[in-house]
Amino acid sequence: MSYNPKSLKAEEFINHEEILETLEYAENNKNNRELIEEILEKARPKKTERGVECAGLSHREASVLLACDIPELTEKMYSLAREIKEAFYGNRIVMFAPLYLSNYCVNQCVYCPYHYQNKQIPRKKLTQEEVRQEVIALQDMGHKRLAIESGEDPVNNPIEYILECIKTIYSIKHKNGAIRRVNVNIAATTVENYRKLHDAGIGTYILFQETYHKESYEKLHPTGPKHNYAYHTEAMDRAMEGGIDDVGLGVLFGLEMYKYEFAGILMHAEHLEAVHGVGPHTISIPRIKRASDIDPSVFDNGIDDDTFAKIIACIRIAVPYTGMIISTRESESCRDKVMSLGVSQISGGSRTSVGGYAGYNADERPHDTEQFDVSDQRSLDEVVRWLMEKGYIPSFCTACYREGRTGDRFMSLCKVGQIQNCCLPNALMTLKEYLEDYASPETKEIGEAMILKELENIPKEKVREIAREHLTEIEKGNRDFRF
Repeated sequence: MSYNPKSLKAEEFINHEEILETLEYAENNKNNRELIEEILEKARPKKTERGVECAGLSHREASVLLACDIPELTEKMYSLAREIKEAFYGNRIVMFAPLYLSNYCVNQCVYCPYHYQNKQIPRKKLTQEEVRQEVIALQDMGHKRLAIESGEDPVNNPIEYILECIKTIYSIKHKNGAIRRVNVNIAATTVENYRKLHDAGIGTYILFQETYHKESYEKLHPTGPKHNYAYHTEAMDRAMEGGIDDVGLGVLFGLEMYKYEFAGILMHAEHLEAVHGVGPHTISIPRIKRASDIDPSVFDNGIDDDTFAKIIACIRIAVPYTGMIISTRESESCRDKVMSLGVSQISGGSRTSVGGYAGYNADERPHDTEQFDVSDQRSLDEVVRWLMEKGYIPSFCTACYREGRTGDRFMSLCKVGQIQNCCLPNALMTLKEYLEDYASPETKEIGEAMILKELENIPKEKVREIAREHLTEIEKGNRDFRF
């Protein structure tokens, strides 16, 4: 099969031979200073009449950057990644939390503790009342955006169960709390089921590829529905056919050689752009972690923090408009290092257990049903305060999704930098909600000072004045203002 980004066949838009040729090309040119400088210049943000625009890079161009091991050119990559991140996302960091609904699973993924042969963990599925209690606990922390997670089990976790959980989540209004966006990370499914998820009002549909290397993929997924490489890899096309505008890609770094995965995920992004006119809404960059019955040292493709940072910078340069997500798999120090290089969303106060929130305080966490070790175990309040101390605005905004700015409508605004006319005031107003309803006194003091400072950075005077009025209304107890 030949490489064809417009094809709907997995082995044509993620073409093995094309990746091998790309890696060879990158290796042969990793010290080609002239070519690398040309690639960096191509990717640099350019001011136009419409705003700021970025050309992005092909998977082959980006692979050359990743292969380059010349220190001063690596520093140029980091500087460019920061420039691009600042141009399109500013200093805002969107906050979310995962909510695990069930760890029943019929697959035998060798890197995941939920695999059906693991007898070390108890199996659990939340009832709707337990979902309600989990959501209240998350609302009481201050969260407005969730990513729901579930194992693949057509008997215990059918699509009807997922839809019922989504309906329950959206229905709960506790004190001033509300979950305004539910992103969904569940197994590949049918167009019909994706249409049902769309109609249920989900935000982004997220599906990690785990690895784009077909032979490795089939070995890592020896049995179960997930064994089908093509069905899994082509899921985003079915999701978009089902009406879902925003989809999120991801690989699990450490399963296969990272340069192969890097090229694969960029080819997937190119495919979505070529076929649907819009690339991935988000790209996640998890690394394999220790968990029940899982020893990450078994997989000999692990990457160190410096390589991890370089991957993030190169993805930001190659796909400038995508959101980039880093979870609590990573430590505070690692998250600190990569934030400026491209990350735009992080989780906070996360629990990766089924039923991990309700009934536990900030210092307690159950471990019996965890999907992976959580490296950053700070509370949401601690993460929010830390971000502000680092100069970032923690944002709980869900306005674009709720105003219909999704898919190509979001990207068309983002690609010229116009989305920031909405994002900064929305970030400040949702931060104000958090400060009024959930923050510790120390966090609130830091946050109030940040809001006053950042208000002056809203470029349009009229928007700035409306934002001030809304902030005053929030102090009076009113909620949910948005541009």
